Amino acid sequence: MTGAIPMETSTARPMRADARRNHDRLVGEARRSFAEHGTDASLEDIARRAGVGIGTLYRHFPNRDALMNAVFQDALRSLLDRSRELAAAEAPCRALVDWLGSIVTHAGEYRGLAHALMSASRDATSPLTQCHRPLREAGGGLLRRAQESGAVRDDVSIDDLLQLTNAIALAAEQSPDDPELTERLLRLTLRGLK
Repeated sequence: MTGAIPMETSTARPMRADARRNHDRLVGEARRSFAEHGTDASLEDIARRAGVGIGTLYRHFPNRDALMNAVFQDALRSLLDRSRELAAAEAPCRALVDWLGSIVTHAGEYRGLAHALMSASRDATSPLTQCHRPLREAGGGLLRRAQESGAVRDDVSIDDLLQLTNAIALAAEQSPDDPELTERLLRLTLRGLK
């Protein structure tokens, strides 16, 4: 096997310029389509609007979850940054609930995202798990701090809180005529944590 390229080298190779442009156009169009039509927007329309064929879309993103994962990377970075900002907050329980509120706000930007994230949390093979894992770790740190301070019950788990957060986002998505619903449900969550 002389001259064989190790797997790490072949996967680390940067994209060609035209492939990078296609990738970026697909992500941009998916972001617009998901915001306008929800996460079940037509992949064929996304490819067409990006100026590529559906085969090109699938070469970059083998399924809808992979495309959603790419679209939500900026929001994920923002949520992780927010968790680091809140990590030293004076009121650990309030910091945790504020961060959970940031997740609800993010999930509310795209109809169908909360449902997709809830499903991905139980499917280790989903590309959206790449979003779920870092959120779980970040939230776990905030939760531990709140529990260590005595502000949050010991029997609360980060998995339960993330599912609850997605459920709040889903409820808000289904009740667009009640803009106060999210805040009310988060206040109930805060009471239930103590």
